[in-house]
Amino acid sequence: MILYTYFRSSAAYRARLALSLKGIAYEARFVHLLRDGGEQLKPGYRRLNPLGRVPTLIDGERVFTQSVAIMEYLEEACPRPAIMPGEPVARAQARAITQVLAADTQPLQNLAVSRYLGQVMNQPKPAIDAWMRHWMNNGLAALEELLAGFAGGVGSAGEGGSSSGGVGSGVGSSLSGGSGVSGGSAGGAVAKSIAETPFCIGDFPTIADICLVAQCFASRRLAVPIERYPRVARIEAHCRALPAFQVAAPERQPDFET
Repeated sequence: MILYTYFRSSAAYRARLALSLKGIAYEARFVHLLRDGGEQLKPGYRRLNPLGRVPTLIDGERVFTQSVAIMEYLEEACPRPAIMPGEPVARAQARAITQVLAADTQPLQNLAVSRYLGQVMNQPKPAIDAWMRHWMNNGLAALEELLAGFAGGVGSAGEGGSSSGGVGSGVGSSLSGGSGVSGGSAGGAVAKSIAETPFCIGDFPTIADICLVAQCFASRRLAVPIERYPRVARIEAHCRALPAFQVAAPERQPDFET
């Protein structure tokens, strides 16, 4: 496999983490997002990635773009070790965290947006930095609440699963005959595992933890206080101590710059 990456990109960081957690060897090809106006915008690279973004993954003759799609491809092509939970509710929760960070937070802080704000909207750098910090804090605050809710069973399998016929009980009966996805027993088991684990969901790192660590890296660059979000900070610290996370860290990449 070949991965087009840039040490400072949180999206490329996600792809590196997924590859590292799965133990997949790859050739890194570096795309400097600032040099010469941005190497990602050169015609040769844009033939691979029309949007001009990193990462891009090449596996044989296949070209994959978008970090979440790359993570899910790796999970399906190389299912062990897993980076997705096996249980349907936990999988949905992992995807929810992933979307909060990769779809609703990171795109508002990326280089293309900051360049547009500066070059087209004529915003000064302090205003652009304030914009990015606002959306970073917004996403991390939502993540902190999600983690608390999952640990307490809110928004997990047990949501609405009472005898009153709420949303959870209706969905549960249609998806699993009332025996798995909805209801107190399944929801309690998932909530318990989340409450006891050092990870976002379950007892091993998933795409949710990958996105959390990558977002914390991006947020620290703009002095966003991660300690304001204790659950997020705890999970990040635990993950970053693991060898697979250390290997993929930005400061460990050959193209790292201070």
